[in-house]
Amino acid sequence: MKTRNLVMACAAGIASLFPFAAQAMEEQVMEVPGFADFLAVDGSSVWATNAGRVERWSRKGKLAEVAMSKPCGAMAILRGSLWVADCQEKALVRIDTRTAKKIATIPTGIANEQGELNVVAGAGSIWVASDNEAGQVSRVDPATNRVIAIIPVDPGTWYLAFGHGSLWAVSAQGQSVQRIDPRTNSVVKRTALGKQPGFLAAGEGAVWVQEQGDGTVARIDPVTGDVTTRIKVADTLKWGDIDTGGGKVWLRTTEDQTFVVIDPKTLTVSARKGKAVGSGAVRYTRAGLWTSAHDVHTLSWWPNPASVGK
Repeated sequence: MKTRNLVMACAAGIASLFPFAAQAMEEQVMEVPGFADFLAVDGSSVWATNAGRVERWSRKGKLAEVAMSKPCGAMAILRGSLWVADCQEKALVRIDTRTAKKIATIPTGIANEQGELNVVAGAGSIWVASDNEAGQVSRVDPATNRVIAIIPVDPGTWYLAFGHGSLWAVSAQGQSVQRIDPRTNSVVKRTALGKQPGFLAAGEGAVWVQEQGDGTVARIDPVTGDVTTRIKVADTLKWGDIDTGGGKVWLRTTEDQTFVVIDPKTLTVSARKGKAVGSGAVRYTRAGLWTSAHDVHTLSWWPNPASVGK
C-alpha cells in the first residue's frame, strides 16, 4: 500500500510539473442539428452560423439563438456585438452578444451569396466583401452602423483577414491577395497566388492563405506582401478554414483528418488530429480549439492546444 501511494504521489507531482502530459487533447463532441458552420469565439463560448439562425454554444450546450434569413460566412465580434453577413438580405447584421438581439441591419451588399466569405474587425471598423463582379470591400463604422468607405478590389474577392496593421483580401477569381491600407482605404500591394485561393489568417508573424487547388498553405510576409514559402498539406484543401494562435497555424481540412497543425517556425505540418468529418470551421483559444462539422452535425471542443504539435 505504501508503495502504491508513493507511485501515485510521484505521478501527481509529475502531472503538476507537466500539466499537458496529464491531459491530452481529447475531443468533446456536441450534436448540433442543422448546418452549424462558421464560428466566432465569445469568451468561453462560441457563435455558430446555422440554417436560418446563429447560435451561441458553450461546452455545456446551447446558450442562445437568433433567427436570420440566411447567415453566411465567418463572423466578427467587436464592441459587444456579433457581426454576421446575411446572404439573402445582402446585408450585414449586428447582434448584441449580451441580449442575443438584432440591433442593426446594414445594407452593404454581399460579394459571394453562396456563403464563402469573411466579416472581419480591424482598425476600429468592420469589413465585408460587398460586390463580386465590380470587386468591392465595404468598411462599416460601428459607432454609426453606416458604410464609411468602399474599396475597389479584384473581382471575385470574398475572403478577408485583418492583421499586421492591414486588411488582407483574397480573390479566388483573380488568384491574388491584396493588402489594403486602412489609413487610405486603398490597395497598396497585390500578390499572385496559386489555384483556388481561399480562407486566410493573419498572425504568428505572417499571413497564411489556403491554396485549395494546390493543397498548400502560402506564407505571406506581412512587410513585403510577398509569398515566402508554401507548405504542402494534401492534394487539395477544398473549403475548410484556417486560424492562428498559441505559436501555431490551425488548418481545418476536409480529407484524412479534422485539422492540421502547422509550425510557423519550421514551416512543416507538426500534427494531424481527428478523423475526416467533411467541411467546417476552426477557431483557436488558449484554453481550447473549437471546430464545426456541418456534414455530420457536430461542434467539437479540443482542450490544451499547447500540447499539440510539439
